[in-house]
Amino acid sequence: MKFRSGLLLGSAFIAGLALAPVSDVLLHRFGGEFGITKAMAAEDNASSTYKLLSLFGDVFERVKADYVTPVNDQSLVENAINGMLAGLDPHSAYMNAQQYRDMQAQTDGAFGGLGLEVSQENGFIKVISPIDGTPAAKANIKPNDLIIAIDGKSVQGLALDTAVDQMRGPPGSSISLTIKPVGKTKPVVVKLTREVINVPSVHSDLYGDIGYIRLSVFSENADQGVRDAIKKLQAQAHGKLHGYILDLRNNPGGLLDQAVSVANDFMSTGEIVSTRARHPEDSEVWSAKPDGDVAGDLPMVVLINPGSASASEIVSGALQDNRRAIVMGERSFGKGSVQTVIPLPENSAMRLTTARYFTPSGRSIQDLGITPDIQVAESDREANAMQPLRESDLQHAMENPNSKKLPPLPPRADLPAIAKSIPKQPPATWPKFDASKPTTDFQLQEAIKIVDAMKPVSSAAN
Repeated sequence: MKFRSGLLLGSAFIAGLALAPVSDVLLHRFGGEFGITKAMAAEDNASSTYKLLSLFGDVFERVKADYVTPVNDQSLVENAINGMLAGLDPHSAYMNAQQYRDMQAQTDGAFGGLGLEVSQENGFIKVISPIDGTPAAKANIKPNDLIIAIDGKSVQGLALDTAVDQMRGPPGSSISLTIKPVGKTKPVVVKLTREVINVPSVHSDLYGDIGYIRLSVFSENADQGVRDAIKKLQAQAHGKLHGYILDLRNNPGGLLDQAVSVANDFMSTGEIVSTRARHPEDSEVWSAKPDGDVAGDLPMVVLINPGSASASEIVSGALQDNRRAIVMGERSFGKGSVQTVIPLPENSAMRLTTARYFTPSGRSIQDLGITPDIQVAESDREANAMQPLRESDLQHAMENPNSKKLPPLPPRADLPAIAKSIPKQPPATWPKFDASKPTTDFQLQEAIKIVDAMKPVSSAAN
C-alpha cells in the first residue's frame, strides 16, 4: 500500500474509537457479576449497526420518492460516502472515476487547470496557495483570497470537489473567478486561461556563491528535480558553492516518499520522519542513507510560511531536528496526517487518513506546524491583513496527540551571531514584493545573510 500525503483539498468517529477500550475495561470489571460477555456486547454492537444501516436505507428511499426533483441512485450514494469521509477530517475524501483520474494526473506531474490549492470556509472557496508559474500565480492570486464565484455563479454551498472540477478544464479554455482579495472589501473579477499544470516546478538561482532551490510541490519527480538543480548550481558555481537556500514557501505538500527523498538529499545520517498508524504493524520509520547528502553538508537555510504544508513540514522538520539546516520564515500550516489512496470498484477511490507523522524529535506537527528558528514575516504581508489559514482552522481538524506531553525544542545554540539582528518584519521603506525581482523578497534577502554568515572561515577569506 502506497502512502500519499494529501494536497490540502478539505468526531463522531473518533468518539466511537474511544469507546472500544472503555468497553473492554467495563467487561473485565463487571462481567462476572452481571453476566455480561464480550460476545453479547459484540451482538449488541452488530444490532446497533444494522439499525443504523436500516435508518440510512429509510432516508435513501424517502429522498428518492419525495425529493422535489428526481435524484439518481449513484448521486445519492456518492454524496453519502462523501459525507461519511468528510466528517472524519479535512483530508479524507471519496473520489469518483473522474476525480481519481485527476488526482493521478496531478501526482504524476501534469493536469489541466489554474494551479490553485484550495480549501472550503464558510461556504466559500479559500486559497491555500497558488503553484509557481501557473495562471493563478500569474494573476497574482494570493493565499487567503476568497473565491466567491466561478464564471459569475456563486460558489456558496458548492461542494469543494465540485468547485475544483469547475476550475479544471481543457488547456486554452477561459474562466473567470470573482475573488475577494485578503485584506480588502471589494471583490474583483479575474479572467484566466487554463493551462497544463506541470508540477513540481523546481526553480534554481545562484546568488553569489549561494545556491537557491525553489520547490513548489512534492509530486512524482520532486526528488529528481532537486538533484538536477543541485548539479546545475554546482556547475554554475564551478565547484565553489558555500551554501544552499531551500525555498518551501507556499508548497502545499504532495507525496510522502518524495518528502523522504528530498530530505535525504541534504542528510547522510539521522531519522527523517516516522508514521504512527492505528495498527502498530503499519507504523514506519525512515532514516537518511549514509551517502544521501548530495549537497555536501554545506550550510543551509530552509524558508517556510503558513502555505508550507504536509511534505514541506516533513522536510523542514527533519532538517531542523537534525540541526542540518536553519529554518526561517513563519510558522507552517500544521498538516501532520498521512493519507492512503485506496482504489474502489467502478474506477473510483477513497483517500483515507491512516497515520500521523512525527519529526525525528517525536513532535507531531498536527495543528501546531513547524516554528522557524528565525522568525521573519513575508515582504508582502499587510499590517492589517487577516490571519493566514492553517490546519487548525479547517472543519474536523484532528488534535495534536502530544502537544501537552513534549517539551518544546531547546533553543538553538548554533545560530550565527547575525541572527540576533534579523528583523521580524520588513521595514516600512522596503519595496513592494515583486516575484520577478528577488531583491524585493525580504525573507530571501535575510536568508542570504544567514547562509553567508555560516561560511567556513577559510572559505570566507578566499
